[in-house]
Amino acid sequence: MLYNLIRIILYIPLGVGMIFSNKLRKFVKKRLFQKINIREKKETIWIHCASVGEVNLAEPIINKFLDKTGTKILLTMMTDTGMETAGKKYADEARVDLLFFPLDDYFCIKKILRRIVLKKLVIIETEIWPNLILSCSRKSEVVLINGRISDRSIGSYLKIRFLLGKIFQKIDIFIMQTEQDKERIISLGAPKDKVYNYGNLKFNIELPKYEKKELDDLRGKINAKGRKILVAGSTRDNEEEYLLEVFEKLDNYLLILVPRHIERTTDICERLLQKYNYQRWTDIYKEKSEFSPSDVEIIQELSKKDREIIIVDKIGELRKLYAIADIAYVGGTLVDVGGHSLLEPLFYRKPPIFGPFTQNVRSIAREVTAREIGTQVNGVEELYKAVKNYELENKTPRNKDSKIDIENRIDKFFEENSHVVDLTFEKIMNRK
Repeated sequence: MLYNLIRIILYIPLGVGMIFSNKLRKFVKKRLFQKINIREKKETIWIHCASVGEVNLAEPIINKFLDKTGTKILLTMMTDTGMETAGKKYADEARVDLLFFPLDDYFCIKKILRRIVLKKLVIIETEIWPNLILSCSRKSEVVLINGRISDRSIGSYLKIRFLLGKIFQKIDIFIMQTEQDKERIISLGAPKDKVYNYGNLKFNIELPKYEKKELDDLRGKINAKGRKILVAGSTRDNEEEYLLEVFEKLDNYLLILVPRHIERTTDICERLLQKYNYQRWTDIYKEKSEFSPSDVEIIQELSKKDREIIIVDKIGELRKLYAIADIAYVGGTLVDVGGHSLLEPLFYRKPPIFGPFTQNVRSIAREVTAREIGTQVNGVEELYKAVKNYELENKTPRNKDSKIDIENRIDKFFEENSHVVDLTFEKIMNRK
């Protein structure tokens, strides 16, 4: 197969790169030379995810399989953060095995398949790996769920349509997020009679719920002191500048920046935050003994005045921050990235503010604005006005009924879309 011949050729520069890059060496070793820790050879549903988002997305489906069937689950993911998240979720679940995805290596996939009795392969979103799909299709059904074809990827996919069509013939069911996604994957060669649109599984993600005391304690920990809390979640390159420009115009606010990729925090601090009294999230939670003497002096000096900005440099904190937010902004939308989850702030009954670039969450963004449970803005001025409007609604007694009405509409939005996981599970189990 030409694909595998090309892969063998690419292993040569990859091997050279591993000699000079410790990071690359560790990455490849974890995935191609991992120990296949599968506890028992039993009927197994293999669920493949890309990263953290897909691991969270898969949780309701995995719980359905565990509750309704006697099969084991093999969960594979590409990233370290995906593995870390899965490890926390399923540490005590004996029927779930976790592996890194072996980079679509033919021999690694065959080795895994020899260790399980494959019942189904379930691919979360649009992870098209030829060796994975072709190898598994010889042993079981292959199902793609919550599929999406983005504006950015459709052009590239069309260029290799002749290859995708052959791979898509091996997939038994395609369950897409929207009608547009359904039409696009059919245009790429998916058999029309195998493609369905059931909506977005993100409505069924099981987010944590927090007690009032826990949230009050968190407000105290970050020293909010009655200020409004503006949480900017999943921000991307060049987006923090817009938020800081708005922050400069606001009075009595605490800004919490949560970059999508925490490795950017040092650059953001050095490039943008030097003139502010800011603090890293991990420093807030450090014990005094963990600081050097010079650090203690700096922190004591800063603590004499209220910190203005907190920058979050730890994974997994955004949801609880949305829960305490007075105002929530969803990142990746004022820059041309395509947007991140609008549902997470909505789950905590916080109408999200978001920018014009919503191609990754287009259908949800359209519903959010149509139902008036969020605000889409274009640029800094509109973002500032949206923040001030929400501030007014939150503090004006006569708007209490309006706030309750918004919360009721949010509840209805989730209720009307709560069927997605059930429909998806039923289709996977009862293909006909």
